[in-house]
Amino acid sequence: MKNERIILGIDPGTTIMGFGLIKVVNKKMEFLQLNELLLQKYNDPYIKLKLIFERTVELIDTFHPDEIAIEAPFFGKNVQSMLKLGRAQGVAMAAGLSREVPITEYLPKKIKMAITGNGNASKEQVAKMLQSLLGLKELPKNLDSTDGLAAAVCHYYNSGKVEVGKSYTGWDSFVKQNPSKLKKQ
Repeated sequence: MKNERIILGIDPGTTIMGFGLIKVVNKKMEFLQLNELLLQKYNDPYIKLKLIFERTVELIDTFHPDEIAIEAPFFGKNVQSMLKLGRAQGVAMAAGLSREVPITEYLPKKIKMAITGNGNASKEQVAKMLQSLLGLKELPKNLDSTDGLAAAVCHYYNSGKVEVGKSYTGWDSFVKQNPSKLKKQ
């Protein structure tokens, strides 16, 4: 891993897309920018997707991030909202892929846990912790941009970590470690 890299964090949305950028120099984080793309004035959902793509490409071409961290959609009850959010995320990912920037997705709980130590933290708690960690003078009115910044910081904290899953030495080991998976439904 090189000594200096830039991470772009994105909180995708079709009303507001939040984003933040950090620079990592010799394992130390430096705040670069946080902002948002406001989309509520556009009624056409395809125009919104086009704008998300264009803004993401513009950020990549301006800041040349080495990696992108993006918040994954969470599972809600409203299917239409999930579809819209998934499209927004997909378009932002496509923009990164079009510029060959590696992308990592993080669940909202994982991001909150990385920043605050609590997977159920509020947007305000996450924003306040980022303000403290990065020395931000003030917080934005909408916290979508701090959510984007949080994705970038989460990625920094998780860089180089390998998720270690269960290991099995054979079928007997699997059965002992997973008794509930073998019960008849």
